[in-house]
Amino acid sequence: MIKEIRLSGSGGQGIILIGDILAEASGIYEEKGVAQNTAYGGQVRGGASKAEVLIADAGEEIEYPEVIEADILLAMNQEALDGFAQEVKDRGVIIVDTSHVKQIPMTKGRVLPFPITDIAQQKFNNPLVANMVALGVLVGATQVVSVEAVERAIETKAPEGTAELNKKAFRAGFETVREAGVNPKEEAGNL
Repeated sequence: MIKEIRLSGSGGQGIILIGDILAEASGIYEEKGVAQNTAYGGQVRGGASKAEVLIADAGEEIEYPEVIEADILLAMNQEALDGFAQEVKDRGVIIVDTSHVKQIPMTKGRVLPFPITDIAQQKFNNPLVANMVALGVLVGATQVVSVEAVERAIETKAPEGTAELNKKAFRAGFETVREAGVNPKEEAGNL
């Protein structure tokens, strides 16, 4: 089975880094098939940013390296949600950062709303780690890749000197899912 994951938000939110970490965690540390692509606007900060990661079970081949219909959508802002909500599978999962998304449209899939950026600000006094909180929420809710593999990938992909902070933010997102009572086996089974 191939899991199609679309990560979206604004430039400067660390969307591309989330994609890099997911791809390394699943491709290198879990030895799954992976395809990854990115797109971002002309501005460094504020423009649209998107990363896509396709993860295939061992022995399965990814024939087309772009997301057609997402199993998992991460929307870190309103523009991302509005632009991609209709491109999610019926049984897909949509993770929404309610710190930046105020209206959730009727859509296919199951919406999991979390105040991701607010969590980063409150727990770490640093909104820049919201991407790692989001990654923790995504992994906690879907189990698309193991915690151990993600933490190993964070160690190699995080900017120099930030690996421990990023791992703490990742764990905070993961724990947020547990505290919310989301059943990851149920979510993963629906994908």
